[in-house]
Formats: sequence, C-alpha cells, structure tokens
Amino acid sequence: MTAPRSSTPGRLTTAIRAVVEPSARRVLVVDDEEVIRTSLARFLRARGFDVTTAESGAAALAAMQEDRFVAMLSDIRMPEMTGLELVPQAHAADPDLAIIMLTAVNDAPTATEALGMGAMDYLMKPVELGDLATALERALHKRALAIEQRKVERLIREEVAAQTEELRQERERLHSMVVETVQALVRAQEAKDPFLRGHSDRVADLAGSIASALGLADDDVDTIRMAAHVMDVGKIGIRESVLNKPGALTAEEFEHVKSHVTMGVDILSSIKPLAPTLDPVRHHHEHFDGTGYPLGLAGDQISLGGRILAAADTYDALTSRRAWREPMTPPDAIAFLEERSGTLLDPQVFAALRGIVTRRKTLSFLDAEPA
Repeated sequence: MTAPRSSTPGRLTTAIRAVVEPSARRVLVVDDEEVIRTSLARFLRARGFDVTTAESGAAALAAMQEDRFVAMLSDIRMPEMTGLELVPQAHAADPDLAIIMLTAVNDAPTATEALGMGAMDYLMKPVELGDLATALERALHKRALAIEQRKVERLIREEVAAQTEELRQERERLHSMVVETVQALVRAQEAKDPFLRGHSDRVADLAGSIASALGLADDDVDTIRMAAHVMDVGKIGIRESVLNKPGALTAEEFEHVKSHVTMGVDILSSIKPLAPTLDPVRHHHEHFDGTGYPLGLAGDQISLGGRILAAADTYDALTSRRAWREPMTPPDAIAFLEERSGTLLDPQVFAALRGIVTRRKTLSFLDAEPA
C-alpha cells in the first residue's frame, strides 16, 4: 500500500534538518598543543560529545566550512591566528556557536576582551575537567535560550506584520466603502439631471490627466481624481427646482447653488479617508483673479488641486449640453477659456488642459481615419 502523502514532507523536513542543524553534542576543540587537544577530546567524548579537533585558527575555520558545531573550545595564545582573532571569524561563520576560551595566562583585560567579542566563558589552564563540563553545559544552555528567543522574536515579528497587513487591508476596505458610498450619492444626484449624468467621472479623468501633465506625484494625482468624484456631493442639499431650472437663476437661487461647496466640505470633513480632498473641493469654484466663491481666493491662495478641478469642471460644463444651451465644441471651449486664462483659470493649468484636449482631438482624428 502506498504511504499517506503527508508522511513524505515529514521525512523530508527531518532530512533537511539533519543537514542544516548541528548535532546537539558536536564540539570543536582548537589548540596548538596536541596533548591538550587529545586530552580534551577524550574527556568530552566520554561525556557523550561528538568532538572534532583543530590545531590552529585556520584549521578551525576550515572545519566549520565542512560541518556545524554547537560549541567551540579555543586556546587564546596560538601562532599565526590567536583565539581572539578567531572568535569574530567563527561567529561570522556561525552566529549560534557557543564559544569558551582557554588560556594559561590569568589576564583580566584579555578575558574581558574575549567576552566582549562574544565568548560565553573563559577558563584557566590547567582546566579542571569538572569545571569544563559545567562551563560547556552552561554555554550550550545559553545558546539554546538565545536560539529560542530569536525564534520567539521572529514569530512575534511575523505575527505583528500579519496583523498590521490585516489592519491595512481592513482600512483599505473601509476606505473603499466610504468612497464608493459618497460616489454613489453624487451619481444618484447626477441621475436626476440627464444633462449632468457622468459629469464627475469625466471631470475626474480630465483632472487626473492635467495633474499628471503638471508632473504631480502619483498619490497627488489620485487625490485630485478622488476630489473630482466627490466635489459635487453638496448638491444633494440643493433644491431640485433650482438644479433643474431651464432658465437663468435669480440672485437668491444662485446663492443657494453656491452653498453646495460649503455643504460638500461639511459632509466630507466627517470622513477621515477623504481629508486630503477637502482643499480641492473647497476651492474648485474659486477664480484665479479672486472673483470666485465661496472664499474669493486668488492665485496661489487657491490650492493647486482646486485650480485643476476648476479647469476640468469648467471645460466639461462648456462641452456638455444643458437645458438652456447646446454644448461647445472642444476647440470653441478651449478658445473661450484661453480668453479667460489668468482671470478664470490658472494660466499654467490652462496650458496643460489645452495640451491634453489637443492631443485627444488628434488621437480621435487618427482613430477615425480609414485603414
């Protein structure tokens, strides 16, 4: 019978672990004196350790290239490469390695330096074998704790990252829901007037193109597009008899219509994800010469987003049919706005608008040519 498929990954994991993880009892002994190497190795093997010996720092590093060890016992005073020089290189090869230094010289500064470099203990020669066994078990215990701590810290980081990502996704979902709700309100308002249907979508597309042409960052372009989608939300508070009136508005009716800007800002102010859109929405009926509403701002007092929305909104209004007039052609609308560049519109924004309209007209003409 074929073994369950789940058993294969288990055996594979065990095999991989055996390759990449050192035996819990594998120790490297480094000393330039053969008698000491042999004595330490014999003692440790009797205690159940798997021992490899090396006569120099270079030989120790070569052994570490071939195998992994849980601990290293190293003499400090050795020719060519001292034990102190070996410690950082050994830790670079295996950060988990537990290191115990051995020396025949009672030198406190050297001991301090060795411990500062990452050695876990420091023993004097001749070493009491009982002390060595205790020191080694203590070092291995510290090593196991350090490895376990790193695992726990990694798991915590992964969990925090996962939860952070979930929160980010949840915020994005809530943001999308809020934005879609506001956009639905605007579309519902536009649906009441066949002449305004699709107005906010067209303005958003044109405003985003103008913002890109002016070299704004992607986030700013997205903010301006969003502002265009929601800029007329305040019109839900305007009387339908005024919004749909086919003739000229009275002074009182015009003041009533102008209040949609303030009402829209009031609505959006309570929706945190839409906070970046407030200034463009608040300023989209301001004129570059200061004759607009509701604040009568002029020039750079008007946010760039507001100036862009003003241009896109005005162009779309001119080229859309209304109950009281037919739409202008794109060239006529551009000519009309060019005369008002510097008064109604920011000249720089108008130049970007003109370039976009001209380019779209050219592309439309090319698309219309027979193959």
